[in-house]
Amino acid sequence: MSVAPGGVLYVVATPIGNLEDVTLRALRVLREVDLIAAEDTRRTRILLRHHDIATPLVSYHDAVERRRAPDLVARMRAGESVALVSDAGTPVIADPGHHLVRAAVTAGVPVVPIPGPSAVSALVSVSGLPVERFAFEGFAPRRPAARATRLIELASEPRALVFLEAGRRLGEFLVAAEQAFGDREAVIGRELTKVHEELLRGRLSQLRARIEGDAVRGEVTVLIAGAEPAEVDAAGIDGAIREARERGLGVRELSADVAHRLGVARRLVYRRALELERAPRS
Repeated sequence: MSVAPGGVLYVVATPIGNLEDVTLRALRVLREVDLIAAEDTRRTRILLRHHDIATPLVSYHDAVERRRAPDLVARMRAGESVALVSDAGTPVIADPGHHLVRAAVTAGVPVVPIPGPSAVSALVSVSGLPVERFAFEGFAPRRPAARATRLIELASEPRALVFLEAGRRLGEFLVAAEQAFGDREAVIGRELTKVHEELLRGRLSQLRARIEGDAVRGEVTVLIAGAEPAEVDAAGIDGAIREARERGLGVRELSADVAHRLGVARRLVYRRALELERAPRS
């Protein structure tokens, strides 16, 4: 089946490293659309030349996304088809594209996914850790205080956690993760699908020691095991809730406070606090 007539936005996944990791459907769409909106036209040209594709390109990165979206939507409403691609992997997932997809949907332009490579699924599939359920966190905050706060909020999350990180910040990220989560098992994926692909496995402290002094380049993907289920001390939770109430904390505030101090899920504390609020006073 060829590209659909009329205006369509195709969200096309492209290789994360190896140029052969692209679907036949993606190549056909990239060849047949009127225009390719690319996060980095230089990177995309490498892929297009490799597969002998001559479709015109337009730059579509973070700095121009909001400005370019209306023009691209206008072209699609006029009948042109556009393929959205990022530097590597699937667009919109920690990459530009959200504004264009949303604008296209609002304008009634069909948006069609062309699935394919993703650093997230690539690492999860070979991690060897329990990943029946996992949460994608993308890039952690850059500032140390904000990063520490976010990681502490995730400390009781039972699902495995997947992060993206710049190589130059990997060491400080691992230090912060160990401080928030304890010395959990983790896997780091570097240069995934490329010639020098590397998977580093171990506990956070071991991984931190392994990369110490190593100039890590580019972006890496990190998967960290989820929190172990904690035994719930119902009496202890009730006592902590009452103590927090005496300190003047509201239900939402005390839920976060007690959950962090006792290492239990915040939603569990929140539900129990509401139950105690509604219980008849003796």
